[in-house]
Amino acid sequence: MQKLKTSIAAMLLLVVSVANAQEKEKMNHDHGDMKMDHSKMKMDKMQDTKAEAVLADYFMLKDALVGDDSKKSAQMGTKLVAALKAFGMSSYTKEQQEELADIIEDATEHAEHIAKSELEHQREHFKTLSKDITDMVAITGTKNTLYQQFCPMYDKGSTWLSTSNEVKNPYYGSKMIKCGKVQKEITN
Repeated sequence: MQKLKTSIAAMLLLVVSVANAQEKEKMNHDHGDMKMDHSKMKMDKMQDTKAEAVLADYFMLKDALVGDDSKKSAQMGTKLVAALKAFGMSSYTKEQQEELADIIEDATEHAEHIAKSELEHQREHFKTLSKDITDMVAITGTKNTLYQQFCPMYDKGSTWLSTSNEVKNPYYGSKMIKCGKVQKEITN
């Protein structure tokens, strides 16, 4: 009987040890997943920061155009070029990376032109730049609500993005500051 009790105790000890080892392994595995998720989260957060930096510079450029300030627009064009060149794409799918590469290349070219042009020419490049930034946001998303606004008068109709639903036209500035309307709200 004593031998049976010892055998049962040894079996229980073995079962408990195996259960503890499995639990520890599961915790290590979960912790490993957590680490992976954390670094992916960190990467996504870093990527969000890069996309938001591009947007912040774009909005400062838009505001300079609204204010008819060619010199500040040129400075913001230069700043936007740097933000676009710093934009990383590693956290996106291969297809998204290809689309983003085209968008970033085109946006960079327009921002470079804005950096070295006069006001009217800056506005011409801002039209295509705005389309590029809108296409970028469709892929990257944004943490803020954005408003796609539309001016029917400038170059047969032109859009731009804004953080405010109040229309301030970057294509005409003080000449027709209120020309336009909110076309759609972007939240993603």
